[in-house]
Amino acid sequence: MGRYFAGAVSAMLLIGAGLFVWESIAQQDEPPPPVAPPPEIELPDPMTAAEPQGTGPPPPEATELTREQRRFGRYDRDRDGTITRTEMMSSRTNAFRQLDTNGDNYLTFEEWAVRTSERFASADADGSGALTPQEFATTRQRRSGASRSRCNC
Repeated sequence: MGRYFAGAVSAMLLIGAGLFVWESIAQQDEPPPPVAPPPEIELPDPMTAAEPQGTGPPPPEATELTREQRRFGRYDRDRDGTITRTEMMSSRTNAFRQLDTNGDNYLTFEEWAVRTSERFASADADGSGALTPQEFATTRQRRSGASRSRCNC
C-alpha cells in the first residue's frame, strides 16, 4: 500500500515540475515588435493618367510541352509527377466497360472477339474479308478535337 502511495505522490510531483517548467518557458517569449503602418500611396487619377491603358510587363511565355509530356500529364491525375497503377488503368476503364457486355467485370475471349469482329466488319467497306490500307486507317483511335485547338485569344 505504501508503494502505491509513493508512486502517486512521485507522479504528482513530476506533473507539477513539468507544468512549472512549461510555464517558465512560456513567460520567456518576447512579444513581437510592433508593426509599422504601411506608407500611404497616392494612386493616380485614372481620368488624367498619362500612360496608355494596358501597358505594363509582358505576360510570361508559355512553355510548349512535347507530345509525350502532354500524354504524361493526362495520366498523372493528382499532378504529383508520378503515375500510379490506378491512374494508369483509370484511362482504360470506359473501354473495358464497353467490351464487357455482360457487366461481370471479366473480359472473356468471346466478348473481345465479338467486338473485334464487329469492328473489322465495319471497317471492311467492300466486304472482301481483308482490309486495304485505306480501310485499316479508319480503325485508328480518334483524337478529341478539344486537345487540338490552338486558341490565340
